[in-house]
Amino acid sequence: MSIVGPRNNAFAVWITGLPASGKSTITAALKAQLADRGVDLAVLESDVLRKVFASDRQYETKGRDAFYRQMVFIGSLLLEHGVPVIFDATANRRAYRDRARREIARFIEVYVDVPLATCTARDPKGIYRSAGSGEATNVPGVQDPYEPPEAPEVVVQGENPESDARRIVEKLIEKGYLK
Repeated sequence: MSIVGPRNNAFAVWITGLPASGKSTITAALKAQLADRGVDLAVLESDVLRKVFASDRQYETKGRDAFYRQMVFIGSLLLEHGVPVIFDATANRRAYRDRARREIARFIEVYVDVPLATCTARDPKGIYRSAGSGEATNVPGVQDPYEPPEAPEVVVQGENPESDARRIVEKLIEKGYLK
C-alpha cells in the first residue's frame, strides 16, 4: 500500500496507552474539539472493531498482529478518501503503531502515560481483575508487554481530557495538519 500523503488534508492521530489509561475519554474530547473546528472524522476504536474483525476476540500475538494490520488498512482507506482518523487503541507492541506511521504520512502518536497502578485502580471494564483471577491471560502491562512509544509527538497524563485534547490540536496545527 502506498503512503497516504499530501494529496488531501486528512491526518491520523493514534492514541495509545495501557488499558484504562483514559484513551477513549481523550478521544471523545479530541473529536468534540475537532468538530468545533469543522473537522468531520472517523474514530477507529479497537474495542468496537474487534467485535467485527475478531469476533473470537483473539488477544494472542498472532491474533493481535492480524487485527492491527486490518485496523491500519481501514484507517489508510479512510485517509485516502480525505477522512481524518483517530485510532483509539492500546496497540501494545510498538510495531503495530510503527506500521501506521510508515503507511500514513500525516500521522501523530499520542502516548497516554498513566501508571499501571492507576489503570488497575480505575479498571472500568474489569480487565485487570480478569488478569488477576487468571481469566484473562494477555493483558498489556500485566501478562503481555506494553511497549511505550519511543518518540511520540504528544505525551499526556490523562488527568484532564479537555486539556490533553487541546495539546493534541495544538500539535496538529504546529505540524500543518490543521488550521
